[in-house]
Amino acid sequence: MEVDNCQKMDEKLSECEKLAATGKLNEALEILYIMEKQARTACDAPTTGRILMTIVRLCFQVSEWDMLNENIVLLTKRRSQLKQAVAKMIQETYTYVDRVPTKAIKLKLIEVLRQVTDGKIYVEVERARLTRILSEMKEKEGNIDEAARLLQELQVETYGSMEKREKAEFILEQMRLCLARKDYIRTQIISKKISPKFFTSNEAQDLKLKFYELSINLAEADSSYSKICQYYSEIYNTPVIRESENKWKETLRRMVIYGVLAPSNHDQKKMILRISDDKNLEMIPKYKELLDCFISQEIVLWSSIISRFQDIILKGCKESPSTGLFETDTEDQKRWERLKERVVEHNICVIANYYISIKLTRLAELLHLTVAETEEFISNLVVTKTIFARIDRPTGIVNFIKNCEPDVKLNDWSKKTRNLMGLISKTTYMITREEMLKARGNNLTLSD
Repeated sequence: MEVDNCQKMDEKLSECEKLAATGKLNEALEILYIMEKQARTACDAPTTGRILMTIVRLCFQVSEWDMLNENIVLLTKRRSQLKQAVAKMIQETYTYVDRVPTKAIKLKLIEVLRQVTDGKIYVEVERARLTRILSEMKEKEGNIDEAARLLQELQVETYGSMEKREKAEFILEQMRLCLARKDYIRTQIISKKISPKFFTSNEAQDLKLKFYELSINLAEADSSYSKICQYYSEIYNTPVIRESENKWKETLRRMVIYGVLAPSNHDQKKMILRISDDKNLEMIPKYKELLDCFISQEIVLWSSIISRFQDIILKGCKESPSTGLFETDTEDQKRWERLKERVVEHNICVIANYYISIKLTRLAELLHLTVAETEEFISNLVVTKTIFARIDRPTGIVNFIKNCEPDVKLNDWSKKTRNLMGLISKTTYMITREEMLKARGNNLTLSD
């Protein structure tokens, strides 16, 4: 049967606090341990919790750090110790972590608290917070690997007592540390723990921006420009970004650049068409012109791209600042080369739409490339199934139409003929019907 000893304990707790203030901490602890045993055996969780909190508070107030750590371990190992009481003690001690005088004492206290909370579900949130503090300390020391290892031990997505926002903050921190140590595979796995639906609320806008910024950094490592464009699209549609003209313009410029840099395929075409439908694109006309070059079914010369867009892309202007994506480092130069490749791929796709076959030398001339470079670009587009092409090397001819078997051609012809005859039959019926209606109308008029 549970017994409430709170009222009886108030006077004794006050007496113990006075003893500790006069330097008699050991005497105060002896009294408190007797009271703790009585409350614990009586299953009085509230009173036991108060006593445990008083013990650690008295040790903290007199700066007895070793005694504080010893009592934390001892109290958690007591026989039939009540979970609620231990949880209150851990929560109280957690508040002391940032108030201790030295780094060494702080590390020792965190280590003790992590030790006693290991495997205890009812204090898993406090353990996670302590681990994050320890991870931050390791990161400040420059030990990124250890900081990432500590935080990866936590499976916060399984914690039922932790709020969703705090879970997301932990997962984002795990992503950031994995990116810092260039562990891209683990970062990708961790990123899947957050559902995009979480970011639909206005309260999570800051976390949404942080998540997609980390995702962009992850995609940059693999040069996944199509994914980066999608991530910038999510950022662009965030209300806090749409409220600032400078921010949405910068995001929209980056969407255009990465949309153009994405590998030439059907998905890329859909992506840049979707971007071109945005009315805000009129506010950055040069980038709209660049996007139109890749939408139109016309050959675009690389020299024309340089003369029209190089200055605005590399240096920017007052109305449209540079995106900073084409500067001087290796990655930026790589993007510039990718832009040149996308121009060539666009031109090949355009030619494939207009030509059934073409001489390889003539195709190379139109693309301003050598024959070998032209073959390489065609091969890449064929591998990605962007176009169909076959190169007849003895004759030097590129065929863009797939050769079908005779029965396939016959079936196709039969289908088209059947559709044509159906249209003719329907048209004949409609003409006859109109003629009959007109004749009937004339007869009614004459009879009247």
